Amino acid sequence: MNMKQSKRQPFGQLLREKRMEKGYSLRKFAQLVGVSPTYLSQVEQNNVAPPTADRVKRMAEILGESVDDWTSLAGRLTEDLPGIIQERPEFPDMLRAMQGLTSDQLRKLRADAERMKKEGK
Repeated sequence: MNMKQSKRQPFGQLLREKRMEKGYSLRKFAQLVGVSPTYLSQVEQNNVAPPTADRVKRMAEILGESVDDWTSLAGRLTEDLPGIIQERPEFPDMLRAMQGLTSDQLRKLRADAERMKKEGK
């Protein structure tokens, strides 16, 4: 998913497009996710807030999309992030410092962090 595109595109609209691309009917997809077709229709029409992080994760997995990208697009946090942020007081400050970096810069920073982690073991 192109995140620049998704920032302009509401969650429900993208969900509907991807669901249809994969050939899932509204009823079948709702069944796979564990929600009612009526609720799913309301989400796709952006008449209700995006679903919980767990449901968004399930949707992304079914559609073969990035769980992190979809969770972010839905305005949710995956369940592991609050704990990760709370266990290290440096993390909130680091997140603030990274705000405004380009995607390329963030990818480089992540690669550097992975390398440092490996070297530290």
